[in-house]
Amino acid sequence: MDAAKRGFPPVVDAKTCVLILGSLPGDASLAAGQYYGHPRNAFWRLMEGVIDAPLVVRAYEDRLVTLLAHGVGLWDVIETARRPGSLDAAIREPAANDLMALIDTLPALRLVAFNGGTAGRLGGRLIGTRVSTLALPSSSPAYAARTFAQKAAAWAALRDGLADTYSRPHPEPVEGPGRPPRRGRPAPRQP
Repeated sequence: MDAAKRGFPPVVDAKTCVLILGSLPGDASLAAGQYYGHPRNAFWRLMEGVIDAPLVVRAYEDRLVTLLAHGVGLWDVIETARRPGSLDAAIREPAANDLMALIDTLPALRLVAFNGGTAGRLGGRLIGTRVSTLALPSSSPAYAARTFAQKAAAWAALRDGLADTYSRPHPEPVEGPGRPPRRGRPAPRQP
């Protein structure tokens, strides 16, 4: 049987107002140690259109800093699962991340967006109606039912969750191997 695959820690900070949740990183992303690391995954191009800032040309750590500066955080619904290959349809024995524990640490959060159907189905059950959610077409190259332009039109709805962040200036990421302000497991909930 395949070994369990484990996702990445969340990329968030106290100013995160939109949290984008995928299902579980694919093999190319896991090998690269990066969210959306497959070269044909459209995530970074889609987000360039949403936040109107260059991402694809930046180093990975600078991409994360730029997303955070625009109020966007990343994580996955699934913490661990068995899955041969990278297709969501092959996911077996998923164990969910504690989404509500993370959400409770994000005071500015207004919207949770699900990148793809699997993330939406599993994550929607975990979150319920506690926070506004948005289902997005998958940025994965395996999801070819929509063109890039159609995906970009759907992803543009993320701007509503970021509306007031466009009125504030955003710092440009530091060139080089900068680290985002916070990457790690959410703090345990206090009684």
